[in-house]
Amino acid sequence: MSSFPPASHPSAACCSIPPVVSTGYQEKGSYEEVGGLKSYAVGPQDAEKGIVVIYDIFGYFPQTIQGADILATSDEKQKYRVFIPDWFKGSPADISWYPPTDDDKKHKLGTWFSKNGFSETVPKVPGYLDSLKEKYPNIKSWAIIGYCWGGKVVTLVTSDPNTPFKAGVACHPAFLDPKDAPNVRVPIAVLASKDEDAADVKKFTHDLKVDHHVETFHDQIHGWMAARADLEDARVVEEYKRGYETVLKFLGKHL
Repeated sequence: MSSFPPASHPSAACCSIPPVVSTGYQEKGSYEEVGGLKSYAVGPQDAEKGIVVIYDIFGYFPQTIQGADILATSDEKQKYRVFIPDWFKGSPADISWYPPTDDDKKHKLGTWFSKNGFSETVPKVPGYLDSLKEKYPNIKSWAIIGYCWGGKVVTLVTSDPNTPFKAGVACHPAFLDPKDAPNVRVPIAVLASKDEDAADVKKFTHDLKVDHHVETFHDQIHGWMAARADLEDARVVEEYKRGYETVLKFLGKHL
């Protein structure tokens, strides 16, 4: 078991990421129905590798969509078809509720989470993937990537002894639990922010039994690779881009 060290210039090895668009991003993919779920899909139809993206609680945000487009188009050696299923069926959490700084926001978030727990989502992932496999039989290997809330989904899905995924990635994962680490069955990357508990990240890393890459982006907030990314901030853009380069390098090695 091993992990590769943080790469300060991963783009030289794998990727050619286009300039990050700060506002008014125009998505490169389209929406299709897969397994009864609206799904954002992007990347070559004939790709032989696929990625299922588990968005954060805020659903389809431009920053998350742009991230999917980067994953689908930026690797110079491998091409991916990327899918973001709409688990929340058009009813994501409102980003104005976060952070929950008052009782009203706490109540709204709590109510939303009570309807969108992991026990409702995790069991649906294999069935969704089966639908993707039926629609795209040319895709031979699959990875799963999750942001925040989705990061927990990744650790749970990849803990199944029969997981159909060959690699997992958790970006600024909420609910990171070191108790999950020994159960993860496939190579995993964890990109933490300054807001994740450092002790939990360290313990999670220590207890992993699979190849892994764990790195903390120390000056980035929880959500910097997805809906909460402030892409008008040059430093966030730099680390947003580096985060996706790191993910692509990891997938290039393991998928």
